Amino acid sequence: MLNAAIIGLGWWGKNLVDAIQDKSERIRFVHGVTKEPDVARELAARHGFRLSTELPAALADPQVQAVVLATPHSLHADQIVQVAAAGKPVFCEKPLALRRADAARAIAACERAGVPIGVGQNKRFWPSMRELVRVVQSGVLGRVLHIEGHYSNENSSRHFSAWRHDPHETPGAGLTGTGIHLLDAFSALAGPAGEVTAQCVATRGGPDPLDTVSALFKFENGLTGILGAVRATPIYWRVHVFGDKGNAEALGETELVLRMTGHKPEHRSFEQIDSLRAELEAFADAATGRSAYPITPRQMVDTIGAFEAIVRSIECGGPVRVSDL
Repeated sequence: MLNAAIIGLGWWGKNLVDAIQDKSERIRFVHGVTKEPDVARELAARHGFRLSTELPAALADPQVQAVVLATPHSLHADQIVQVAAAGKPVFCEKPLALRRADAARAIAACERAGVPIGVGQNKRFWPSMRELVRVVQSGVLGRVLHIEGHYSNENSSRHFSAWRHDPHETPGAGLTGTGIHLLDAFSALAGPAGEVTAQCVATRGGPDPLDTVSALFKFENGLTGILGAVRATPIYWRVHVFGDKGNAEALGETELVLRMTGHKPEHRSFEQIDSLRAELEAFADAATGRSAYPITPRQMVDTIGAFEAIVRSIECGGPVRVSDL
């Protein structure tokens, strides 16, 4: 059992606690850090962990073997460096950072310290996405030519908080909440992005935003791609990979459609899992040396490179090369 501290007990931090506490046999929280201890006191008592108000207190706790970060986005890179310097494995909620250089700096700190790092891209653990990665890697689609992804939801209005509405914390409209998951999928399936051209169209601001983000991709290996995200519509997920012998489409958490030349479409369905528990248990396995975290450090940096390129393309109104970041 890995004893971990969770830093940040807002909406998403509470979700992470609920996903594993008294449920997982591989990881549990023994320490929580929050700026609002009075608000979190009942949660901590119910789940049996102590509270403090600063990260150093958790790092100094001899019972804490690893750290999970569920803090505002702009804090991630520096906090990862701080945790790595303390010699503890670290799991960080997405996005890993807001700039490619900061993501690379955080990864380098973990590598120097010899500690594993995990990132909270829970959609990668969906059964549909695991099957899509397996199908693409099998080569059955032939030469892969193109990838498309769309992820939309209504979370920005349902779970509003002031820091999440700060454009410095959430650049690119809904990109940090939705599009970042697609970028992680693209990194796994298509490799690093070379050039991105993006746009954001906003028709309503405020705490209940109405906007869309769309982007065109040219990947380093020659693939092309399209991304779309809407910040005010019922949840929808699609990642579709096109090859010259067939194409495969992940729909939602548990469905995949395989279309092969000369054959009828094949629909595959899988049992739903708790993807938050799955990603934290995968991190526990990495922290205890059982297996590597399934999202590689290179993919983590590539995802943030594509993210930053989209943000910059929205700002400048033209294409941005990731190598120029």
